[in-house]
Amino acid sequence: TAAAGASVVTRADTTGYAVPEEYGALFRAVRDQADKLILGAHAHNDLGLAVANSLAAVQNGARQVVCTVNGVGERTGCAALEEVVMLLHARKDQWGFSTGIAQEELYKTSRLFGNLTGMPVQRNKPIVGANAFAYQSATTQDGALAGMVQRITPGSVGHKHKTMMLSKHADKTALNQRYVELGYAVPPEDLDRAFQLFRQYAERKREIMDDDLIAILENPVLDVEEMYHLADIQVHSGTTLKPTATVELRCGNERLVDSATGDGPVDAAYKAIERITGLKGNLTDYMIKSVGTGTDSIGEVFVRVSFDGVVFHGRGMSVDLITGSALAYLEALNRALLSKRRKK
Repeated sequence: TAAAGASVVTRADTTGYAVPEEYGALFRAVRDQADKLILGAHAHNDLGLAVANSLAAVQNGARQVVCTVNGVGERTGCAALEEVVMLLHARKDQWGFSTGIAQEELYKTSRLFGNLTGMPVQRNKPIVGANAFAYQSATTQDGALAGMVQRITPGSVGHKHKTMMLSKHADKTALNQRYVELGYAVPPEDLDRAFQLFRQYAERKREIMDDDLIAILENPVLDVEEMYHLADIQVHSGTTLKPTATVELRCGNERLVDSATGDGPVDAAYKAIERITGLKGNLTDYMIKSVGTGTDSIGEVFVRVSFDGVVFHGRGMSVDLITGSALAYLEALNRALLSKRRKK
């Protein structure tokens, strides 16, 4: 194979049904004949063993691992980049392997990827999930475990401790300083936009936590004149009331208003948006995620909406979940409009 010009030979578990013992044996059987070839592993996660199988491959001669951020991939995904990197780092004393990956960028990369794809990271996700370092004191007292939990720290993957709060009295300089401390270099134009959002949320929340600040910075901008922007939304709903939403959208210099009823306040808001824009979408996925803690926490809404058979994702953020839901739907709608425009 090397004589034919190949430099890497990858052995793939395409169905995701291999187990570590047999997958490792595949590499052990050929490593002595590989000569100067690099053996690569490509494991799928159908049985939840993609990372374990990748490790078995490395232990048996593989020096390349195909993996993806957050493990996203076909069906149930592939080996998660952040898990493979930190597994090899945590047990480097035993196996002696390293990757050269900038570990301190893993957390930010994971969040960015989740926001761009509309697939937020679940709280219990290893390494980058919100609960990844939420140790309970009772479990960390065990002698065997005590040494283990210190191998990977939040800071080692770029997850800063959430100990800082900003009030509505903080100025732009204080906001920028906190972003610097969190590892973000924010351009002036992005800082201006972030500060405007910060002031809006600070008027409705007593304290803005680090997670809130990061969510504000990641808030998407689709600033195209012809697109629809949410100007106002009013909702009436109750146990004995038919949910009704009145939505005002801005499109360039034009302001458009309409009302609709629905099965719930979110449904009513979406139907009002459909009446204004003339675009009917099919909601295929709807997810709410609390950024911080407390009843006044900022909520992130993630949606997937099908327009003419093509699915687009959207993300909205607000202290009010109905507003966040409308913003998320509008982002998906605006993406659909952009896609149509580019095809012309």
